[in-house]
Amino acid sequence: MSKIIFTKGRIHTFDQRHPVVEAVVVENGRIVDLGAHSDMMLQWGRNEVQVIDLQGKMVTPGLIDSHMHLSGVAFQFLDLNLTGVGSKRELLEKVRQRANTTPSEKWLLGMGFDENLFDDGGIPTIQELDEAAPHCPVFIKRICHHAFLVNSKALEMADYHSSMDVPAGGSVVLDPNTKKPTGLLLETASKLITDRIPEKSYEELKNGLEQAMKYSMERGLTSVHTNDPSYLGGLDQTYQLYDELINREKNGLRCNLLIDYPFLNRLKERGMYAGYGNASLRIGAIKIFADGAFGRRTALLSEPYHDAPGEYGEAIHDQETLFQIVKNAREYSMPIAVHTIGDQAVDNVLRVLEQFPSVKVRDRIIHVSLLREDVIQRLAKPSLVADIQPRFVVGDFPWIQDRLGEERIPYVYAWKSLLSAGVLCAGGSDAPIEPVDPLLGIHAALTRRHPGESHEGWGEKEKLSMKEALKLFTIGGAYATNEEAVKGTISRGKLADMTVFSKDLLAIDHADELLNIEVEMTIIGGDIVFQT
Repeated sequence: MSKIIFTKGRIHTFDQRHPVVEAVVVENGRIVDLGAHSDMMLQWGRNEVQVIDLQGKMVTPGLIDSHMHLSGVAFQFLDLNLTGVGSKRELLEKVRQRANTTPSEKWLLGMGFDENLFDDGGIPTIQELDEAAPHCPVFIKRICHHAFLVNSKALEMADYHSSMDVPAGGSVVLDPNTKKPTGLLLETASKLITDRIPEKSYEELKNGLEQAMKYSMERGLTSVHTNDPSYLGGLDQTYQLYDELINREKNGLRCNLLIDYPFLNRLKERGMYAGYGNASLRIGAIKIFADGAFGRRTALLSEPYHDAPGEYGEAIHDQETLFQIVKNAREYSMPIAVHTIGDQAVDNVLRVLEQFPSVKVRDRIIHVSLLREDVIQRLAKPSLVADIQPRFVVGDFPWIQDRLGEERIPYVYAWKSLLSAGVLCAGGSDAPIEPVDPLLGIHAALTRRHPGESHEGWGEKEKLSMKEALKLFTIGGAYATNEEAVKGTISRGKLADMTVFSKDLLAIDHADELLNIEVEMTIIGGDIVFQT
């Protein structure tokens, strides 16, 4: 690859040795020099060297999403996307329209609904779904992917009956009067249905993933950490899909693959480990679930839910099982990445981790939505990363105040407290749970409110500065995979991954200006993979 000089920009490096420069010189996908425009042109400018004029635009290190499900984003292109639907009526109409073009016996799959946005009541009943789609089985994931809607045809296709065993950690919600299914399934009860849904073809999955990668790069992302084997047909097929798209077909986006715990043995058989791969595609940590979500009160709390005094949430695994899972991972020197929403879930995971020495790659505690002061202090270790999703505050307030009560609200999404305690933090979206767009995540970190709202934010003390928020999505993402030596800042010797914006984010007067700022260029390894 020939040399390239990206110049005449306002380049925020996040490297303390040279915080802002005008030009970056790239060779063979890495940064070889940086500094003033005149100096770089004098040192490196030759007839054969390509010069790209950044026209005074702001440049940051390439944005990194530290936790998402790229497969889920792919399914938004393949299935019925219900993200942002504002009423039960609209949801049912979309189901009805899709059903009208869906053959009998073919599954109608959807995702992304959030009943907290509905202005006309709660979630649809099974009878309403039956009326909208009487001839085909329906399976729809809530936005959190911890609750699911089905119609009667879906239960019929799954051979459901009242005495059948429901997988541990899940439940089929029944009408209290009739004792019949309401159409709502929680957590692992979804397996009653998903085990009967035909898998998408390899080409369908590849097409969806390719679109998801392109969509991510258009939003300024240069790297993502993605958890997919459970949705893409297992470890072997997941890795094959990414290997083809990234290494063979050069789609650009760098991907770190979190591997679900059930595939640990297969990982061993294939000789894969954390860090296996190359700069574009790597194996990451072992993914585990410790609890559920706030929406259906399945997140595990140390004190009962304020609006349901007898409920504490659900642990996906008891402590003995969780210990054994971590032990099995550690025997293979694998880090773990654990879904933890409630404070007791975080506590449970830390109590297990504290019994094992750390490994080469950091463990990550994902979400940490509700914390306690003692738990925050225990997270402040160089071997741990708190993997946070700033947009969660947009989806969860104000209803979460009723769930948890005012006393616990100061510890909900306590990002500033985490950073102040010295906790290493990485920023992600959990897409498709929240939008892929990292600028929306940064806006949430700054404002702690929905873009359409004008109040001072939920939990003002936990707001982040622009620089803190940007670091979550740059160097923070690099810490999560122990790649801070090769990405996360614009520095000599690091990968030439950069994101170019239409306006300087660090110079805006009001956070809402973010909503009008565009990604103008995404650069991965010195290649422009997206440009407006």
